[in-house]
Formats: sequence, C-alpha cells, structure tokens
Amino acid sequence: MLSYTLSREEKRPLYDQLYRLLRADIESGALSEGERLPGRRALSQQLGVSRVTVETAYQQLAAEGYVHARAGSGYYVDRIDVPLPCTTPPASFTPIETDAGYPVDFVKNAADEALFPFSVWARLTRAALIDHERALLAAVPSMGVPELREAIARLLYRMKGISCAPEQIVIGAGSEYLFNMLIQFLGRDRVIAVETPGYPLTARILQKNGMRLAPVPMDAHGVRMDALFESGARALVLSPSHHFPTGVVTSIGRRRELLRWAEETDSLIVENDYDSEFRFSGMPVPSLMSADTAGRVVYINTFSKSIAPSVRVGYMVLPPALAARYREEMGFYTCAAPALEQYVVERFLTLGYYDRHIARMKRACRARRDRVIALIRKSAFADRVTILEADAGLHFLLRVRTNESDAALKWALRRVGVRVACLSDYAYPGTTADAHVLVINYSNVDVDALEKSLPRVEQALLNGD
Repeated sequence: MLSYTLSREEKRPLYDQLYRLLRADIESGALSEGERLPGRRALSQQLGVSRVTVETAYQQLAAEGYVHARAGSGYYVDRIDVPLPCTTPPASFTPIETDAGYPVDFVKNAADEALFPFSVWARLTRAALIDHERALLAAVPSMGVPELREAIARLLYRMKGISCAPEQIVIGAGSEYLFNMLIQFLGRDRVIAVETPGYPLTARILQKNGMRLAPVPMDAHGVRMDALFESGARALVLSPSHHFPTGVVTSIGRRRELLRWAEETDSLIVENDYDSEFRFSGMPVPSLMSADTAGRVVYINTFSKSIAPSVRVGYMVLPPALAARYREEMGFYTCAAPALEQYVVERFLTLGYYDRHIARMKRACRARRDRVIALIRKSAFADRVTILEADAGLHFLLRVRTNESDAALKWALRRVGVRVACLSDYAYPGTTADAHVLVINYSNVDVDALEKSLPRVEQALLNGD
C-alpha cells in the first residue's frame, strides 16, 4: 500500500497534494506501467481523507494521461517515457459561415456579454488614465508594457505551471497578430504541421503567409506521432490542454513523445492555448511548455475567451534563446496592442479581478452547459445521441445516430432556427473526420430559445432516419 503524508496545514488542497505525490512516483518509476493504484476506499482510510479526495486526484491523473480507468477494476498506470535530457545550454534567462441571426446558435463561440464586469473595467480604465497619462502618449515598447508582462509571468506560473521571465513575453493585438509576427521571425522555409480536425483560423493565417501546411490526424491521446514523423514537418501548431473541436487533452505520454520529436528533429512546437481556463473537474491541465527543458515550445494565448473578444491583448512566451533573438531582430516593431488596454488588463490581473471573473464565468458556463445537456437528455431523441467531452472548455460534442449526411443534418436543424456545425467542418481539406458529430458551443447560446424550439428540433432529428 502506498504511504504518503498529507498536510492539512498546507495551502494546497489534499487532493492536489495526493495528485502531485502520485504523479512524482509515476514519473520516477516507483509506480510502474500497468500497476494498479490502490482502491479509493482503502487509500482514503489509510491516509485519513475522504474517498472524494482520492477520486479527484485519480481523475486528474487520468485527464493528463498518467493513468487510465478500467470499468469495475480501478485505475492503472500508463506508460510514461523518460524525458530527454536538455541538450541546449540554458540562456541567461474549413471556415464556418457567418452569423445569420439564428434564434439558437451553437456556432458562435463568445462569452456571454452579461458576464462582463463593466463597472470594474470602467473604474480600472479611469485609474490607468490618471496613473499613466504620460506613458499613454508615448510609443508602446516593442515587447509590450513591462507591468503587464510581469503580471502575465506571475499568472502563467500560478495557473499554467510555466516558469518564465517577463523578458520572454511578447504582447500583441491578439493571436492572429502574434502568429504573423512569429512567422516573420522564424521565416517561411519550413513545413508546419497542423491538427486535423482543428481550429480553421490558425490554418488560414499560416496559408495566407505562404506557409506549407501538413495536416496531421489525431487519436485519443493527441496528434498521431506516426503521421507527424511522416509529414516531414519541422514545426507543429497544436492545442494540447483542450483541443478544439475534439476536446482531446494530449496525454502526458504523448506530450513527452512530442518534446522528443522536437528535440530529435530540431523542430519547434507552437502551443496555441484555447480555452483551458474553463475546466470544470479537477485542476487545470499543465501546459506543454511547462514540461519543455530544451527550449522547443512557444506558448500563445489571449484574453479574448477569458475576458472578451474585443480585448485585443494576446501574449506569446518564447524560450530564452529565442526571446533574445526576437528582441534583436524584431525590436524595431512598435507593439500593436493599445497601451491603455494593456494597463487596464494589468490591473485586472494584479488586483485579483481576473481570478474572480474566471470563477464567475466558470459557474455561469457550467450552469448553462448543464441546462443544455439536461434538455438533450430529456428530449425525444435522447436515445439517438451521445454526449462527448463535456467536462472542459466552452463546447462539447454530440454524436447523432442518423442516416443523413452532415450537410443534410445541419440543414434540417437550421430550417428550425438552430445553427450548428459538424466535426467534419473543421477537417482540413483532403482529410476526413467522424461524421454525424455536432460541435455544441454553448457559452453564449440562448437556452430559453432552445427549450422553446425543442419540439421542432426533435422533429428534425427524428425524421433523419
């Protein structure tokens, strides 16, 4: 039986302490591949904690790919490759149609405007205008406002496990801008692998910049390594913490394979974080960059999902050596994100409003998700659908048992006022994705309108045999 000491005096919750101890033993080999973890009841009694504590720790390990559950048997340790040693010396530091005004819109994927903290934002804006009046009239430093970069560095360490210096962070006007800057910096002479199905905007930005793309299919653990090697790519763009649209979380084993691939092939990985802040069970999944010891991962994220799409502040974290090169080669650019907005976001982060806003957003989004799922489960077509990937992010998948094509399925729903996209809509041209799988973006859907239209939705789906 495992012997661990958990402390109620620590700030970390007991389940977090247990999760970290188990993870360390799996990574060190003390718990070997295929070994069964102790039963929840037995371990909870031994440690003097609740079964919920043990179950939460086990679920977090499963979400990150350290263990897997077997029905009626328990949790078993997965294979974990030993990470490569660092060979790089450390530095000193298919497009979806536009909104057509549907009463129920599962394609629109934006936060609910009612949740935006207008009064707080107005107060912080006034304070920034008073405190930074001279700085607001000067050109913004190339890498962004220093105070914001410091605040983001603290946020990343606390929420994503990324340890970086403010000098590694580049502020930009959203992820699109940052991708354009990264392409200019790295050059266009390399093949870039992209996930399929995947987020269409990223592929379009890369294509418009003349990049050669290699679509790589996914499996239950993330990007398929055999296809990645065969692609000949020397860069990869992916979303490992919560992939859109499949919802897959790249397992720890696959993450280490990806880092090994990058090291062995002298390649770069661009981690495009999407909506991993919105995880409803367990803790946030650590970023891929947090496990990178060789300086092979670039991390990109924005505040468009967590605050509002109109807040055009994104950030890119470069490995130390690349960050030094970036300052030398790209430092002539002026930061495109407005100074006032950067100072407001900095205060929003530093004064604790961001954490409270995320907590409020998670509660509201979870409640909305639960209402949508409850309506589906009590509907007349409940036995013809399967809900997939519902515990994280701002969308889930709905597999429909039907003989209709994806195009016919979407058209039938749109005729009754429900706009929806299919998983196949996000497949890169020339590749395929599972048919009859709807992508349900629920973060801003009108649930009352959905409930009223449910009889028409039922008729549309039940007639699809």
